[in-house]
Amino acid sequence: MSFLLVASLSLGIMGNIGWLVVLGWLASGALVFHRPTELAFARHVLGLRTPLVEERSRLEPVWREVTARAGIEAHTYELMVENSNDLNAMAAAGHVVGVTTYSLNSLPSSKLGAVLAHELGHHIGGHSWAGLLGHWYSLPGRLVWNLARRVTRGVLSHTRRVSLLATGMILFCLGGYALVIAAALWFVVIPLMAAPYVLAFLGRRAELRADQQAAALGFAPMLTEVLHDMEAREAAERAHAVATGRKVPRPGRLALLLSNHPDHYTRLRALEPHLTVPR
Repeated sequence: MSFLLVASLSLGIMGNIGWLVVLGWLASGALVFHRPTELAFARHVLGLRTPLVEERSRLEPVWREVTARAGIEAHTYELMVENSNDLNAMAAAGHVVGVTTYSLNSLPSSKLGAVLAHELGHHIGGHSWAGLLGHWYSLPGRLVWNLARRVTRGVLSHTRRVSLLATGMILFCLGGYALVIAAALWFVVIPLMAAPYVLAFLGRRAELRADQQAAALGFAPMLTEVLHDMEAREAAERAHAVATGRKVPRPGRLALLLSNHPDHYTRLRALEPHLTVPR
């Protein structure tokens, strides 16, 4: 969809010269392999920052052990920190490994190593490259989609002040226009409708593969403990919500299909073979 938008706008405004804009936009994806661009993306989009001196002294020895087990130079990747109370970490851009302040300050070195090994698994599997490229190339489509949603909401909010009949007419016209577009561009609409489910499935597979990479480096027991810790934190949050009178909705089947992370039970089951001691 982003390609169609960029191509149609460029060719419509500039004629055949617009193909140069299209080619330039396609070539711009190479910027994600540029280290300064990656760091700028991590800082300004993901909210990561450079570790403080005491944070680096805590983080680097653990990271060196993880990369040594994988046979990779520690300086290949940039370590960054996110100010967050979540037990989490991330493989960002192509050479960035981010960790939350909670994980950094609360986890023992063995569990922190398991978390970092999981993120290294994402990098080894190329998941972070794919995610960053997908984010960049989908940007035009997402911008236009958000603009269309805002315009539609604005039009509907104004027509409601006039009459229900006007609102119904607007909805009828928009629905008819959407059906015409869907019929004419079915080869685009169908993949767009299926894309969220396919991408979520690939995201869940990527998480399981990153777990397998961490397990292959000997972190399966520690990663299992981390997953149990995450389960306990979520259970405590649900219990607190119930105790304070808030409803805690259970995710439905559709929400599970659209989740890019497998549930803890699935991840723990996948790690079980790595916990058995060979005889």
